[in-house]
Amino acid sequence: MKFISFILLFLTTSFIAASPASAQKKQAVAKKDSMHAIVYKSPTCGCCSKWEDHLRNSGFTVDSRITRHGAQIKKRLNIPRQLQSCHTAIIGEYLVEGHVPASDIKRMLKEKPDILGLTAPGMPQESPGMQPEGKKPANYDVLSFTRDGKTKVYTSY
Repeated sequence: MKFISFILLFLTTSFIAASPASAQKKQAVAKKDSMHAIVYKSPTCGCCSKWEDHLRNSGFTVDSRITRHGAQIKKRLNIPRQLQSCHTAIIGEYLVEGHVPASDIKRMLKEKPDILGLTAPGMPQESPGMQPEGKKPANYDVLSFTRDGKTKVYTSY
């Protein structure tokens, strides 16, 4: 998982040069605290903010990083195009792409599987952030993925 730490350091230093001085002070390497999420999202994405609220309501702390370079971030993190969604999070030593329920993230952090992360590809309509808070996820799969792009169903809703 040193790969994630390296990529995060790279992303942090890449964006520091383009950040205003006040924002530079906030830039830091990801906390090893597994309940801390660094979320990269578009400034116009409302469902991303709702997903962040879902994480907060589930006990996570969230550090929002507004960016217009989401595609570049996903590419640098080796997230295959077919697994991408609207936002990308780094949580502990893992990547979380899209509207993955907090319960799956907590399970991943507890079990510590040998994967790069979890994804809910696309924009599943019945996922956290895409539907009212508290409604159970339905009609989609959360996938685990490895560095070489192999996927496996992690949870079916």
